Amino acid sequence: MKNALLIKEIYMEAFKNLGPLFIKSYFKLFSWFCFASFVIMLYAFVFRISTGFAFD
Repeated sequence: MKNALLIKEIYMEAFKNLGPLFIKSYFKLFSWFCFASFVIMLYAFVFRISTGFAFD
Protein backbone atom coordinates (compact mmCIF):
# COMPACT_ATOMS: atom_id res chain seq x y z
CA MET A 1 0.00 0.00 0.00
CA LYS A 2 2.89 2.32 0.77
CA ASN A 3 4.28 1.81 -2.73
CA ALA A 4 0.92 2.68 -4.32
CA LEU A 5 0.72 5.91 -2.31
CA LEU A 6 4.30 6.76 -3.27
CA ILE A 7 3.56 6.21 -6.97
CA LYS A 8 0.41 8.34 -6.65
CA GLU A 9 2.38 11.15 -4.99
CA ILE A 10 5.08 11.04 -7.70
CA TYR A 11 2.36 11.16 -10.39
CA MET A 12 0.60 14.14 -8.75
CA GLU A 13 3.88 16.01 -8.17
CA ALA A 14 4.96 15.53 -11.78
CA PHE A 15 1.91 17.39 -13.12
CA LYS A 16 1.54 20.04 -10.41
CA ASN A 17 3.38 22.99 -12.05
CA LEU A 18 3.74 21.73 -15.59
CA GLY A 19 2.28 24.61 -17.54
CA PRO A 20 -0.72 25.27 -19.76
CA LEU A 21 -3.77 23.01 -19.60
CA PHE A 22 -3.18 21.60 -23.10
CA ILE A 23 0.34 20.41 -22.25
CA LYS A 24 -0.79 19.02 -18.91
CA SER A 25 -3.65 17.10 -20.53
CA TYR A 26 -1.39 15.78 -23.29
CA PHE A 27 1.20 14.40 -20.86
CA LYS A 28 -1.47 12.86 -18.63
CA LEU A 29 -3.02 11.14 -21.63
CA PHE A 30 0.40 9.95 -22.81
CA SER A 31 1.31 8.60 -19.37
CA TRP A 32 -1.98 6.64 -19.18
CA PHE A 33 -1.41 5.30 -22.71
CA CYS A 34 2.08 4.10 -21.73
CA PHE A 35 0.74 2.49 -18.56
CA ALA A 36 -2.03 0.70 -20.50
CA SER A 37 0.49 -0.50 -23.11
CA PHE A 38 2.72 -1.87 -20.35
CA VAL A 39 -0.23 -3.73 -18.77
CA ILE A 40 -1.19 -5.24 -22.14
CA MET A 41 2.42 -6.34 -22.67
CA LEU A 42 2.52 -8.00 -19.24
CA TYR A 43 -0.78 -9.77 -19.94
CA ALA A 44 0.48 -11.07 -23.29
CA PHE A 45 3.73 -12.29 -21.73
CA VAL A 46 1.98 -14.10 -18.88
CA PHE A 47 -0.51 -15.60 -21.35
CA ARG A 48 2.33 -16.93 -23.51
CA ILE A 49 4.09 -18.41 -20.50
CA SER A 50 0.90 -20.03 -19.19
CA THR A 51 0.10 -21.67 -22.55
CA GLY A 52 3.57 -23.15 -22.92
CA PHE A 53 4.88 -21.01 -25.76
CA ALA A 54 8.44 -21.96 -26.70
CA PHE A 55 10.63 -18.85 -26.71
CA ASP A 56 13.21 -20.07 -29.24
